[in-house]
Amino acid sequence: MASSPIRRPIAVRSLDAGLRFDRRAITRALRLLDGEGLPRLATCKSVLGNRGEISVVFLTPCALAQIHGRFLSDPAETDVITFPGNPALGTAGEICISAQAAARFARRASGDFSEELTLYLVHGWLHLAGHDDRKPAQKRAMRRAEKRAMRLLRDAGAMPKFGRQSTL
Repeated sequence: MASSPIRRPIAVRSLDAGLRFDRRAITRALRLLDGEGLPRLATCKSVLGNRGEISVVFLTPCALAQIHGRFLSDPAETDVITFPGNPALGTAGEICISAQAAARFARRASGDFSEELTLYLVHGWLHLAGHDDRKPAQKRAMRRAEKRAMRLLRDAGAMPKFGRQSTL
């Protein structure tokens, strides 16, 4: 039996001018993860149980690398960075994603851009749900949770579609 989705605010914005997407599809996917995925995928329910806003922002690789350097002392390009929220401020967290990293990886792996970018969204949500991937055992658990979350979204017909205005 599916639980009802958390009706939290979800803010989605893009600073990547070439990225095209439907905000409602991203919101639907996150609400599905919050509702049906939370009991099965979260390791710390209190992290998402605060019903605070989740912010998703799509950034250029350069902008994400600057954030990576500033907050994690590593100026290298990365694909996803997640910041935990503050319940006192009404936030559950922020997921910062490089769509261009997803496009490059999908092209190299002959994969689907939308699938790869959705995986980055899921990865960020799982961090907010209490997963970590710094140690090998944690990384294996994260990969299993990613597969379950992606299957949940596919089975529900809730995979967001993404596109690029121009090729990279």
